[in-house]
Amino acid sequence: MADSDYRKPDEDDEEDDEIDETGYKTIKDAVLFAIDASASMLTRPTDVDSKKPDTALSPTLAALKCAYALMQQRIISNPSDMMGILLFGTEKSRFQDGDGNGPGLQYPHCYLLTDLDVPAAADVKNLRNLVEDEEESKELLQASKTEVSMANVLFCANQIFTTKAPNFSSRRLFLVTDNDYPHASSRDARNSAAVRAKDLYDLGVTIELFPISHPDRGHTFDRSKFYNDIIYSSTPADPDAPAPLTADIKPASSTAKDGISLLQSLLTSVNSRAAPRRALVSNLPFEIGPGLKISVKAYIILKRQEPKRTSYIYLPPDSEKAQIAVHSSTLMADDTARTVEKVEVRKAFKFGGETISFSQEELSKIKNYGDPVLRIIGFKPQSMLPVWANFKPATFIYPSEEEYIGSTRVFSALYQKLLSSKKMGLAWFIPRRNAAPVLAAILPGAERIDPDGAQSVPAGLWIKPLPFADDIRQPPEVHHVPAPDEVVDCMRTVIQQLQLPRGVYDPMKYPNPSLQWFYRILQALALEEDVPEKAVDLTLPKYRQIDKRAGSYVIEWGEKLDAAFLSWKQQNSSGQKVTSTGATKRAAKAPASQAAGKKIKAEDGGDGDGGPSEADLRSAYEKDALKKLTVKDLKSFLHGKSLGKGMGKKDDLVDAVTRYFETKMDIG
Repeated sequence: MADSDYRKPDEDDEEDDEIDETGYKTIKDAVLFAIDASASMLTRPTDVDSKKPDTALSPTLAALKCAYALMQQRIISNPSDMMGILLFGTEKSRFQDGDGNGPGLQYPHCYLLTDLDVPAAADVKNLRNLVEDEEESKELLQASKTEVSMANVLFCANQIFTTKAPNFSSRRLFLVTDNDYPHASSRDARNSAAVRAKDLYDLGVTIELFPISHPDRGHTFDRSKFYNDIIYSSTPADPDAPAPLTADIKPASSTAKDGISLLQSLLTSVNSRAAPRRALVSNLPFEIGPGLKISVKAYIILKRQEPKRTSYIYLPPDSEKAQIAVHSSTLMADDTARTVEKVEVRKAFKFGGETISFSQEELSKIKNYGDPVLRIIGFKPQSMLPVWANFKPATFIYPSEEEYIGSTRVFSALYQKLLSSKKMGLAWFIPRRNAAPVLAAILPGAERIDPDGAQSVPAGLWIKPLPFADDIRQPPEVHHVPAPDEVVDCMRTVIQQLQLPRGVYDPMKYPNPSLQWFYRILQALALEEDVPEKAVDLTLPKYRQIDKRAGSYVIEWGEKLDAAFLSWKQQNSSGQKVTSTGATKRAAKAPASQAAGKKIKAEDGGDGDGGPSEADLRSAYEKDALKKLTVKDLKSFLHGKSLGKGMGKKDDLVDAVTRYFETKMDIG
């Protein structure tokens, strides 16, 4: 998702907290669909399921509907990205502002349906009308009688990218076709197309092929005939980027019998390539040992998506059209209300009741921990990394040959050694200049292949930030009641009945319901559609299926749990009591005398009803375990020493006890 900022470029950010690294480097993306409109692509399937209207679409209409779905998504989630649609193999020709008699004639049988630009609501409406209106689509989608030149198609795409998105870092051409061997009788035409494809690669454009097969006609797409010379595996804008997360896209069947329509197959393939790989840090020095450095790039693999506010608007009193509000800020003196210039401002912090101020240069020196680096300081077994040390999302790193030749070979050797030995590296990590350093674990990630043979998780190293001592809080001290073995065995059966498919959570199957609901409402208002009444939430449990598979086991477990609880309650009627959180505590014993009276202070500093002695407190102080004591024990001890009056917070009580023993040690 493109990160939008309503601040002016020249305004300084007043917040000096750590900057969100996920928004450190934003890349604009330009996608051009090139859809084949030949006679075979316009032919509808013969075997149509009346219950599934999508199966009646021709491959060209299915591809247009796929582009329409992607445009709907990007117009909201990626408002700065560009998208266009080019039809080739049509009888009509048009290029940019041409009308068939103008510039479009230089690219015969190429029809630029939607020019490469930031999608507007009008573009989405026009594309929707084309997909839904059969008369309009028949008028436009007429196959040419002569074969279209693939060299012209690729050169047309080259011109579109050059004129409309010259400075975009990510430019991609989505090619949808069922013709695996164009220009079968002309070697020169095929060579010319290969030259045009190389020109696109040199320009920084990635070609993604979405092939279509026709099993009912005996046609299976074979990319080795022509497209292996057209499609390049590496990314031109970033050659050192990791390999694509999916293998070559498999040909989509126009007559699928497994319930997956051509449209759904295309949507799945396009979504797998919809998001460009975006580098977080480029050419980061990776210091493995003294005098041994390589270069790596860091990538954002996981990033939480949230609705973005692109701008503020307001309605002027003399107009009904909304205007964009320009943001500005002015600093004013509190006493005189005069305007304060930025050069007069200093940042201040309170310490001990006093205000300490710093200039911007002084703050920069204080926060400067050196140049960006990832430095290994040691190795440990992966088993020593606790599960709770999950502080921030991990960052994926991959070697780069730009700064140090041979980085890939050294990186591969380190990765294979860590993976085989089940070791991890401990590193000092500064992602960029003026960033706060962190301690991080460098973990090897093994490659994962899904059942279809595509790569779901790449092979590489992950940087996992580790918490400092200041970031860790002490958990509450609780004593849980262990469940009997028979209750545990019953719950084990319930869990076994409720396993996910293949026992793996696949996030691609569960879109964020709140985010999708927000986009759906925004889309309906922008395109003047009916506002939906209910959100589609795929995260809701399937209660009927759960009841069918595990209902009887859950009832059996509940009965055994009630019986075990009653048995435990009878055995511990005068001992422990269960709290609302499931923890247990000892029941207070009745005092020997019910008469009210003052507690007798013990000579050792404890109270009369079993408070801790000074020796107990000293032992806890020496072990740095005062925080484990209860507030009541700390208050009792301080009360016996005539200290801590008016204190209620545990941190204040611990500080008071600590000062007491420190002072006593100094006097001694």
